[in-house]
Amino acid sequence: MENNSYVLEDPSTHDALFVDACFEPETLETACHGANIVAIVQTHGHFDHVQALAELKVRLGVPVLAYPGEEYPVTIDRFLQDEEIIPFGSKEARVLHTPGHTPGGICLSVGHHLISGDTLFPGGPGNTWGDSEAFRSITASIGDKLFMLPDNTRVYPGHGDDTTIGAEKPHLDEWLERGW
Repeated sequence: MENNSYVLEDPSTHDALFVDACFEPETLETACHGANIVAIVQTHGHFDHVQALAELKVRLGVPVLAYPGEEYPVTIDRFLQDEEIIPFGSKEARVLHTPGHTPGGICLSVGHHLISGDTLFPGGPGNTWGDSEAFRSITASIGDKLFMLPDNTRVYPGHGDDTTIGAEKPHLDEWLERGW
């Protein structure tokens, strides 16, 4: 499904967060080589983002962190809150609750980098399956939280290529008009 998983690593300590345990736990574990993974953070609970979660949790022996309101194939060790800071080494990731694609969807802001899960992609918001309330929620999340970040913030979505806040921000009105 061309999912993206991410390892956010502090180069000075090698402490790291693993984001979205999608598929192929062996491959994901190999991608962590050399990093001291302190937690797995899930952006949301859709099946295509959690298929490797149970096995990766065991392989890495770390807690799983997620926002409430989602179903997961494992017990969540700690639920996150909006604007919470997750430390890893001398770095930190700020949790941005961005409902719309799912009720408990989150993004992670680390400096001028944003892991957007399925909230924001090049060309628009994540799928809301024609649900007008969910669409209003996701576009509000994008406009009120993500588009407040600097334009040079790199956006790394849950699928496909990356983009920047500056590249996407001018298109919000188009997305609102097209309704998806």
